[in-house]
Amino acid sequence: METEHHEPVKPTTLLSSEQKMSKEEIRPHKSTDSELTKIGLMRAFVESHDPTSKEVDDLTLRRFLRARDLDVEKGSAMFLNYMKWRHSFVPNGFVSLSDIPHELAQGKVFVQGFDKKDRPITIAFAAKHFQNKDDPYTFKRFVVFALDKLCSRMPPGQEKFLAIADIKGWGYANSDIRGYINSFTILQDYHPERLGKLFIVNAPYMFMKVWKVIYPFIDNNTKKRIVFVENKNLKETLLEDIDESQLPHIYGGQMPLVPLQDC
Repeated sequence: METEHHEPVKPTTLLSSEQKMSKEEIRPHKSTDSELTKIGLMRAFVESHDPTSKEVDDLTLRRFLRARDLDVEKGSAMFLNYMKWRHSFVPNGFVSLSDIPHELAQGKVFVQGFDKKDRPITIAFAAKHFQNKDDPYTFKRFVVFALDKLCSRMPPGQEKFLAIADIKGWGYANSDIRGYINSFTILQDYHPERLGKLFIVNAPYMFMKVWKVIYPFIDNNTKKRIVFVENKNLKETLLEDIDESQLPHIYGGQMPLVPLQDC
């Protein structure tokens, strides 16, 4: 199955000073003295258990530490679990396009520019997702591919991204509860503190039944970053975080949709 050809488009990052938030609002807070001390303790512990941890920077360790409320033991355990998973699930260090042709052919995930905090933006269309029942691991690989792409687009000092999940046209044929739960698991357990905000838009009533099943599997940290947007307030709400020049044209902005693989 061939995908529709798109010319690669590089999303612009050029925002005026009025369009951008202040530097203090954009960049994550600097590490506190307490965090720096705990990062040092955490590094010593994880490197003694997995020597490849030496290749990981302090900001990465800090994300895992913050995800466990600065508990060095819990943060270290979470990080080492991530390293074990990463070596096993992505042995080559990355997911290639040839690993996920079925997922890419559906044309369900796109990227945009950057929001007012310089977080890269991604849009996922739930109605374009159809489960690959022959290989359920394909979607997991696709999620990892997408997250790696987003992380690679983060400017220096930024650690988070903003996502829009568009549920318009979604039906039970698109329902993939296990896939949805796996997506949140990968995000929460292996990419902690990456999600800045998730807007869920155009959600039909039927979807809410599925959401009730998914919701208990989402941790409290992630739940706080999820916003359901009413259709009547869609553009207004998105513009609070995204400048019109970076907003997808389908929501009244100026930015064309860019397929994930082309960014």
